[in-house]
Amino acid sequence: MLVEGRHFLPGAEPRALGHKALAVNLSDLAACGATPRWITLALALPAADERWLKDFAAGLFALADRHGVELVGGDTTRGPLTIDITAFGEVPAGKALSRAGARPGDELWVSGSLGGASLALAHPEIAAAAQRLHQPEPRVALGERLRGLARAAIDVSDGLAGDLGHILKRSAVGAVVHYERLPKDAAFGKMKDAELEKQCVLSGGDDYELLFAAARDRHGAVEAVAKELGIALSPIGELNSQQGKLTVLDASGKPMSYRGGYDHFARS
Repeated sequence: MLVEGRHFLPGAEPRALGHKALAVNLSDLAACGATPRWITLALALPAADERWLKDFAAGLFALADRHGVELVGGDTTRGPLTIDITAFGEVPAGKALSRAGARPGDELWVSGSLGGASLALAHPEIAAAAQRLHQPEPRVALGERLRGLARAAIDVSDGLAGDLGHILKRSAVGAVVHYERLPKDAAFGKMKDAELEKQCVLSGGDDYELLFAAARDRHGAVEAVAKELGIALSPIGELNSQQGKLTVLDASGKPMSYRGGYDHFARS
């Protein structure tokens, strides 16, 4: 569910909004290793604006067509602008990825780069960051290739630290993440703002990259997937037996402070 004023700004460009509304749902399917098939759409609108609907639909269906997704039902009503998509996918029996299943000794990996979408909220004038925020690309092909390779996975929607915490809780493990290994959005290199970078990279939301755990002896297989798909996959840390504890180490090996991920019920 995407709610105006909570998940996107009032007056957001409708074509990009149509893309993002679907992309965030396809990202959830990718984190399960599922192939997307169908969606339903429930849409609340302040008014029946034909131009807005045309542009919104264009953004949604352009992405849906790329992934072979069919709109099979839903509802519309008058109300505050709210977009609610339910996505359905398929995965071979016994092959679905979940947040459980990670084990001590596993490597942690993340796709792409982190922090760009969150950076766009602070600096909307950075075009590449704004693109990451408003038109994220769901890692559908990667999710499918991680079947039988990853032991646990999640998409980074509410911040790396917060989403990794879900894997740690469900898998009853702990983790050490090396901050210097995190793939950071290129824009941070020019800004030289260490605190903003840390907040965006560790706690910023809307990246929609895949974070996953894999056995250490599958390192080469993960690298082969990265090469096959042309996607950057970075090993960022390892899991241990300290249930639920996340430690982030700086370049000198000292623990760093960090805040958790996005809280959907915190006051704006």
